Amino acid sequence: MDFFEALFKSNTATGLAIGLGAAVLAPVLVPAVGRVARPVAKTVIKGGLVVYDRAREVVAEAGETVEDLVAEASSEMRTSHAGAGAAAGGHEGGQEGGEHHEHQGG
Repeated sequence: MDFFEALFKSNTATGLAIGLGAAVLAPVLVPAVGRVARPVAKTVIKGGLVVYDRAREVVAEAGETVEDLVAEASSEMRTSHAGAGAAAGGHEGGQEGGEHHEHQGG
């Protein structure tokens, strides 16, 4: 009995015993852990896919909202520019009050 106690007090012997035990139990434990871990991993992946799909929907909706806002703002700008041009006597091109400037050559 003293021999075994002395053997397991040594770090080398303890390490060898743990390694031998792991080698013997690994073929039994690895498949059991795999049977448990596989469904857990699949559940986590499914959850990630659901979150990804929902995030894509949210981003698409946000993109549509931004496109609508840009179209509305652009339309309002065109309307306000057209109204300003009509109020200035119907002349476009930034000339106000019907003034006409010509370039005279020198």
